[in-house]
Amino acid sequence: MQFWVIQSLNSLAMGGLLFMLSAGFSLIFGLLRIPNLAHGALFMLGAYLGATALANGLNFWLAALASGLAVGLLGVALEAILLRRLAGNEQAQVLVTLGVAFIIADLCLWGFGGDPMPLAAPRSLRPPVFLAGFAFPGWRLVVLGVALTTAASLWILLDRTRLGAMIRAGVDDRLMARSVGIRVSFLFSAVFFLGAFLAGFGGVIGGPILSAYPGLDAEMLPLALVVVILGGVGSLPGALVGSLIVGAIYNFGTALFPDLAYVVLFLPMVVVLAVKPTGLFGRVLR
Repeated sequence: MQFWVIQSLNSLAMGGLLFMLSAGFSLIFGLLRIPNLAHGALFMLGAYLGATALANGLNFWLAALASGLAVGLLGVALEAILLRRLAGNEQAQVLVTLGVAFIIADLCLWGFGGDPMPLAAPRSLRPPVFLAGFAFPGWRLVVLGVALTTAASLWILLDRTRLGAMIRAGVDDRLMARSVGIRVSFLFSAVFFLGAFLAGFGGVIGGPILSAYPGLDAEMLPLALVVVILGGVGSLPGALVGSLIVGAIYNFGTALFPDLAYVVLFLPMVVVLAVKPTGLFGRVLR
């Protein structure tokens, strides 16, 4: 009984962390029609920046916001300086983002070293929480709460604001968005900033669970890709539901079938795409 309760809570926490990574990734993928393969590296960079800020005495939440803003500005620069010049050349954009991911990974290794850098959660949120008679790390529940708050905030942004209407229009029909006067270049920069900010912020939030270490980007990026493809490109509900599904599959699969962890992870995605090629909540992109 304890195993199932603890693993279920771990799955929810992992799902929340994956949502922080995949929500922005899904919007970027849906709007620009390319997978930003540097997204996992942005997550890792955020974790390293957060660890550095914490080591210098900065408050945890301020460190998370500062790291998210720094990574968000890097995302804007990546879109404006590189990807905008390669508009329409999807293969070049994919290669550029992959190259940027390698560059960030090597710079992190050079600047921060090869040893893992743990991130300490706020002291008041470290004690375990007792649920159904079982002790569970309190910070994992905080991660889930932050993810749900982020999901609600993104829903308000996308469904209740002018910027959100522009983003939805760009995801649904990019050509029509241009024809009605939406500044697509501004839209791309805004979405890239938002997606990169969430990646960097998520790297710090997930730091007390994962730490910052070389290879974190390569571990998280495939999970984010599965979430986006499973949930549907450009869909916020798809990113949330897909994150919770992938978090559960990843945790239970790793615990129950460690030798078949990737089979357990990717097989449901293959089945879903065979039945619904656009994903659970996705639509055909134009």
